[in-house]
This record gives sequence, C-alpha cells and structure tokens, in this order.
Amino acid sequence: MRFQDAATGIMEQITSFEIYTLWFIIPITLFVLALLIYVMFRFRAKSNPVPSRTSHNTTIEIIWTLGPVFILLFLAFPSFNLLTAQYSPPEADMTIKATGYQWYWGYEYQTDSDNEVSFDSLMLQEGDRAGAGKEDLAAYPRLLAVDNEVVVPVDKTVRLLVTGADVIHSFAMPAFGVKMDAVPGRLNETWFHAEREGLYYGQCSELCGKDHAFMPIAIRVVSEDQYNSWYSAAADDLQTANKNLMAAIDDAKSVDVAANAE
Repeated sequence: MRFQDAATGIMEQITSFEIYTLWFIIPITLFVLALLIYVMFRFRAKSNPVPSRTSHNTTIEIIWTLGPVFILLFLAFPSFNLLTAQYSPPEADMTIKATGYQWYWGYEYQTDSDNEVSFDSLMLQEGDRAGAGKEDLAAYPRLLAVDNEVVVPVDKTVRLLVTGADVIHSFAMPAFGVKMDAVPGRLNETWFHAEREGLYYGQCSELCGKDHAFMPIAIRVVSEDQYNSWYSAAADDLQTANKNLMAAIDDAKSVDVAANAE
C-alpha cells in the first residue's frame, strides 16, 4: 500500500511528494467519478429522450483549460525541486561499481586504499542458511537474502556506478530512492546517503531473463568503525569478514537490549 520506510533524505522527499500529489489526485478522481455518475443518470435515454445539440460552452472550456494548467503548475515546481536534489549529489565519500549479470550482481569498491574488495552477490539458497548464519527469516527473507551483502558506512555519501555485463538489468533499492538501469557498454551513475543503520533489500527491476526474479540486492548499513573493520578484513577473507560483522552487530543489539531492560 505504501513505500518502504525511507532510509535516505531523497527517499523522504519522494515519499512527501507522493503524499502531496494525492491531495490533487484523490479529489480529481472523485470529481470525475461524480460527473460520470451524474451524466449516466441525468442524461440516460429514458430521462433525456431528446439529446442536447450544444456544440460548445465558452465558460466550461475556459475552466477545463485553466484548471489543469494551475494543477500542473502546483505539481511541476515540487517535482523540479526533487529532480534537482536527485541529480545534485554532494561530494562522494566512496565509490562502488555494481555490475548486473544473468542472474546476480558483482560489486567492486573503488577506493584509494591498497586493499581491493570485490565480490559477487547471489541469492541465498535455503540449504546454505545454516552455514551462513542466516536462519532468521525476519532478517533474511526468502528470495531477498543474499550470500554477500554490500556493506557501507552510515551517514556517508556513496557514489554508485551501474552497468550490465550481458543484458539490461536495473539496480533498485526502494528505501534509498534509487533505481538505475544497468546497460551493457554504458556506465550509469547514481548516489545515496543512508541515514539509518540496518539491512535493506531491493531487486533487479528490469526483465532480464528467466531468473530475473531471483537476483536480489542487499545493502547493510553499519557504523563507520564496523565498516572499517569489515573492509580491512574483507580484502583477505570476505566470508570471515561478513561473519565477524554479523557477530559485532548482534553483540551491539544485545547490549542495547540489556541497557533498555535496566
């Protein structure tokens, strides 16, 4: 019924704009429905055997011309502001390249560090849950959980370069307000600035073949210290780095729960 909870400022603006447009769309829809019902009953053949031959009405034509113009103006200015915000990214703190394959995603962290981190991210198979420590279906939903999540620090601007290796894919992360086509031979650019820690899910949003529905996207937003620890370890052993990060997050949750209990 609604969008996912916003995790970025851009997504908050998108949600606000959607609510704003409903203040126009709902009254217009109800007004048109009322007109249709009125016309169906008032001008049906039984009640109106001799139809009107009126060719035009100047007043009505002025109203139905100027009315939509004013409505579109009220919609245009907020939409231009939103587009400006979407295409005016702040200076990036880091860059990640996402490549769509049939049918999984590959990621490359492009930093000044000597440690290079790159990996593939495939949908988590049900038989691999125990080994990955991802048996909690609430945190790792079926058909959305992956073996290797993208890890980024909270409150940092991430420049995202998106391309495709074979056919057209689309990188979509609803909670971030991000959707960018992954086109072979072309490098598209977008960005996000996650403001809340957590694990967020998206999917490929361009029909790309028989397993299109089975190439999810997962981004884990963590503290800067947790990210730095993960990145340093991921260059040598990605699986160990992932497990250590998951353990650190679980420990932090346990401390929070204990503190709340006191």
